[in-house]
Amino acid sequence: MIYSKIFFVTGIGTDVGKTVAAGIISRALEADYWKPIQAGYDGGTDSERIRSVVQTSRFFVQPEVYRLQRPASPHIAAREESVRISIDEIVQAYKRLTPKSTCLVIEGAGGLLVPVNETQFISDIIVALGAKVILVSRNYLGSINHSLLTAEVCRQRKLDVAGWVFNDRVDGLADYEDEIVRWSGYPKLASVPHLPVMNAQTIDSVAASMRENFLRLVN
Repeated sequence: MIYSKIFFVTGIGTDVGKTVAAGIISRALEADYWKPIQAGYDGGTDSERIRSVVQTSRFFVQPEVYRLQRPASPHIAAREESVRISIDEIVQAYKRLTPKSTCLVIEGAGGLLVPVNETQFISDIIVALGAKVILVSRNYLGSINHSLLTAEVCRQRKLDVAGWVFNDRVDGLADYEDEIVRWSGYPKLASVPHLPVMNAQTIDSVAASMRENFLRLVN
């Protein structure tokens, strides 16, 4: 194995804070970051955002395998560019990475059942890479259902789940986190407060406060 630990950050849906969570985890562990599939980049890529907010000499952003212009499900964006996403190609690209750290944080696209081609999903990438899953949830109406559906997919597909990162916490509205932990059986790794801006200072501050939680995953 190229990295001693591989963590795959996936969400219960879109816009739940995967990039924020991946940045915090990468900073806390001084881990390399990799987003193999980028769909949509008119406003900048997730790799560029992470590079701008995670600043440590031991951190490195690995290059994407697929950069697709349309912000859509990867299989649709790829189809429009006459590209077929291959999980085998992603695995081969992983084997060619040059590690700068012992840990790698991979950010997915959407959730576990987002298609990457006609027959495979994001979850199939996780299986192919043998990664440990970190689930990202966010408090909104319906998020308990979406979180528990995601947990059920993890069980059905026998994914190795490290636990939950709850993003955009609002004081007084944390009960849903305990409910999701209890119903899913997966532990809470961190609860990230609402961040008005995502910059190097806020990521450093939150990562420092949660470093011990994430270090337990690699020790």
